Amino acid sequence: MESQEPVMTCEDIESILPHRYPFLLVDRVDEILPGPDPKKRLGRKIRAVKNVTVNEPFFQGHFPSWKVMPGVLQLETMAQAAALGAIIEGDGSFDVAIVACDKARFRQPVVPGDTLEIVAEIVKDRGMMFSAKGEIYVKGKLVSEAELMARVFPGGKEKSN
Repeated sequence: MESQEPVMTCEDIESILPHRYPFLLVDRVDEILPGPDPKKRLGRKIRAVKNVTVNEPFFQGHFPSWKVMPGVLQLETMAQAAALGAIIEGDGSFDVAIVACDKARFRQPVVPGDTLEIVAEIVKDRGMMFSAKGEIYVKGKLVSEAELMARVFPGGKEKSN
């Protein structure tokens, strides 16, 4: 298996996203592809990774006898990847919030030991709003997908480490 340096490490991701444990759900970014116009979000595509471990706090209650990653956290994982993919050079600081989710499908359970490959593509860009198609794969098999709409809040919040 060929290994490459990540485009963003967990430290890079923490410097961009306001999320922290236990809600920071992207471990690294392996690839970001620009869209047709590199100065715009439209068409940008990101490939990121989340390693799911038995120590995730949600497994204590979802479910003790059959540990399954909640679908809402899979949606949040896609949204965090999309937010990272929405950043273009020259953007100032901003935060992103999900405002809508459509066509969510959960095709197979995500369980401890799975490595999630998250793919998100910006399919609409209206400045302060954008839409992304998110997909999560495990071992090359599609396990979940959704269309997400997000709002951009310029300026962002002060990030503390």
